[in-house]
Amino acid sequence: MPRQKSVRAPTTASLPNNLRIPSTTPSLVKTLGKLPRQSLLDLVFQWLDDRNVKLFPPFLESDEEESPDDEGLRPYPAERSLNDVRNAYQELQFRKGGKREVIDRILDGDWRHGITLRQLAMADLRCLDDHPSSSRWTALELTRIGVPNSQDTPLADISACIPRVHASTFVNRLQEQIAPLVKAHFYLARSTTLPLTFLRIFVTHSPYQNPRQAPETLTNSARVMYVAFPDSCPYIYTSLASTTGSKATSNSAVATDARSLQRIVRDGLPKALSVPHQRYTLKPTSLTAKSLQALLSLRGPGRSNKANGAFSIFADAVLEGSPLDPRPSHTVSPEEHQKQSRLHSQFDPEKENKAIDTDKDADTSTTQPTRPLARTRLKDTEDPRAAKKRKLTVQSRFGISGTPLSSAPLDRLDARLLDPPHPSPGTHHDEDGQGLDETRPTVSLTFTGTDVIAGIRKLAELGIVNPEHMPSWMTGEEAVSVAIVRGGKVVKDSG
Repeated sequence: MPRQKSVRAPTTASLPNNLRIPSTTPSLVKTLGKLPRQSLLDLVFQWLDDRNVKLFPPFLESDEEESPDDEGLRPYPAERSLNDVRNAYQELQFRKGGKREVIDRILDGDWRHGITLRQLAMADLRCLDDHPSSSRWTALELTRIGVPNSQDTPLADISACIPRVHASTFVNRLQEQIAPLVKAHFYLARSTTLPLTFLRIFVTHSPYQNPRQAPETLTNSARVMYVAFPDSCPYIYTSLASTTGSKATSNSAVATDARSLQRIVRDGLPKALSVPHQRYTLKPTSLTAKSLQALLSLRGPGRSNKANGAFSIFADAVLEGSPLDPRPSHTVSPEEHQKQSRLHSQFDPEKENKAIDTDKDADTSTTQPTRPLARTRLKDTEDPRAAKKRKLTVQSRFGISGTPLSSAPLDRLDARLLDPPHPSPGTHHDEDGQGLDETRPTVSLTFTGTDVIAGIRKLAELGIVNPEHMPSWMTGEEAVSVAIVRGGKVVKDSG
């Protein structure tokens, strides 16, 4: 009796975990190659764990369909049992070698019949744990509709803004929100290094538009977005840049590019978290960073952005006491404050004075163009009291921001200045401070580096910028990486 042909029909269900990608797909080598050898072996042992091996078992002799002659030509013959497969990878772990040997063993040997979507998701999250700064993250605030802003809510009532989430129910609701516009695969996992729960979402076109996907599409990293849920915190972090709203496409058509599909998923997150009489929405926080630890420090379950800048020395217990302490001010030891400052600051006035003295002794042998620089340095550091005052001013403005104690490095700071450089005396301003008689210029500033606040602090310590006149968004007190500045202050409602 001839075998009946299977019928494939489009469906709005999510992509199944056991959907296999052919092991001959070239992009699988690149995906697995992102992991180092030891992480790759740890991932395989996780696949072979009793809780997971039933979902994607390795290829064994009992599954053999090829002729014995063809099997003998393979570089990795099929093992007889599951324990034999585990022993094979333990031998790889005990001896030295490259990771390509492990990848070849996976794709040409034990999982020659294909890698499932769940295995691929586990590999991506393992890579995310090994390289936490590989993606840029945006912090979004989860606020309840009809409830006052969490900034004005008492601490005892903040828990009311945090919904209770059941993993499987949340994923099912999210799938209902995005279907039939987006075909997606979901994978939830706990971070092994941070107090976070990751949701990996792979998006592709609607099944009604393209029911059959090419294998290369399922391994395209541009179609993957991550959502991180910190513990007991009214914030979520996404790998998709924040916008004030989805832009309408021409002729009211739904865009089908990867970024548009990911925005549809992101817009469905608060709806999936909502329940009757408890509706939520996501608000931008003007904070993006590559470091998840920075987001946890600035928008996490701790003090959030309420104790940055000068107040950080009290929040992080660098200084004894509190600015609200009713006791006399002399109970806070100045010596202890100076001791901590010397540990955090790299500026040493004594060394600088010694360098100036050396320049003074060598001034007779230097050429004329070098003398103005020496006189400038002498003028800047000839008074030790001025250097000490500047040092204390920097400490009072920055706190621990930009020091080794700070756990919130910002790698980028974008600011748009809406103030005219020289406003004319006759210019009229509206209630927002915006000029009515002239076109207001816009100046964009972008600071980049491993730790932007630390660089700005160093400039203040060297006397290049005046720390007393420095705005709070440059000292880390505002805890933002995207700022629209008007009148020297960050516009709060800019988004």
